[in-house]
Amino acid sequence: MNVGDKAPEYLGVDQNGKEIKLSDYAGKKLVLYFYPKDNTSGCTAEACSLRDNIDALRARGYQVVGVSSDSEASHQRFIEKHSLPFPLIADTEHKLQEQMGVWGEKSMYGRKYMGTFRTTFLIDENGVIEHIFLPKAIKTKIHADQILSM
Repeated sequence: MNVGDKAPEYLGVDQNGKEIKLSDYAGKKLVLYFYPKDNTSGCTAEACSLRDNIDALRARGYQVVGVSSDSEASHQRFIEKHSLPFPLIADTEHKLQEQMGVWGEKSMYGRKYMGTFRTTFLIDENGVIEHIFLPKAIKTKIHADQILSM
């Protein structure tokens, strides 16, 4: 996916088994952020940055939805532990991640594996991608500030 592309209509199922669609956010801007794993240090810092700045994001017209490969149960625990005020999509089969181009081969300590590239898409009121934060650009502890400075 690139800037100017229409985001997919079907986004997935959240922590409560509820289907999430792009049309649910019609007329609103959407922060659709992809992260590797619940309850890891970077992912927790990013989620808490968004949580702590949710009022400012909403004042700018943004709704927030997170996506990872974790299960609904894992997402429920992550949300409860950190009081996250937004849904998390359980993309356990990586369908949305593949569609958005954020699933691929990663490498750590010489070991190769498949995983999620931390990426954030800012989607406008019409469902069109207006900005993409690529993995190297995202600073997890201040990610909300990065979005708000756009």
